[in-house]
Amino acid sequence: MGNIFAIGDIHGCMDKLNILMGKIDIDFKEDTLVFLGDYIDRGPLSFEVVSFLITLKKQHEKIVFLKGNHEEMLGNYIAGIDRFTYLSNGGQQTIDSYMNRGYISGQEELIPEDHVDFFKGLDLFYQTDNYIFVHAGLREKIDLEDQLQDDLLWIRQKFIKSNYDFGKRVIFGHTPLAEPFVQPNKIGIDTGAVYGNKLTCVRLPDVVFYDA
Repeated sequence: MGNIFAIGDIHGCMDKLNILMGKIDIDFKEDTLVFLGDYIDRGPLSFEVVSFLITLKKQHEKIVFLKGNHEEMLGNYIAGIDRFTYLSNGGQQTIDSYMNRGYISGQEELIPEDHVDFFKGLDLFYQTDNYIFVHAGLREKIDLEDQLQDDLLWIRQKFIKSNYDFGKRVIFGHTPLAEPFVQPNKIGIDTGAVYGNKLTCVRLPDVVFYDA
């Protein structure tokens, strides 16, 4: 079995994603690449990031895309639900990114069809024999299949401060920190790329970090 590479929150930072992809020593025939969600919002190039990921998936089969809370907020915005929350959390930059390409992301029919399919196809979690990959984290004492979507996408301190054994090491993003967050039961790799810090990838099982 090959290695697993997991990449944290991109948030429209296409430049850093390009650099990071050039650094990781992934073998796409043997290794698996997992993206932890939050591809859009706050950064300037959300359209470009999603287009890049769609193309990457067409070229390589062993790629997993997880859903982040920002993808959930975009879905709510398109559905006309709580649009203010989306716009106040960096959504305007995504709308601008699509409008700059001739699309208006406030209306689903004006988002490219392959982008719509990408957003609808995102998974809430991914697990292997040794790891659970999720955007935000897990709640203690609840089986993975019974976790609430709200926790999988939004939980912060109750998970980060937890020493609970979730049965497998949890790899997560969502909460930006200056450096990767490494504990026996979890590894956090959102290192605040959109806030001027770095975009981070972890290679498993040997826990090697790459950043851009």
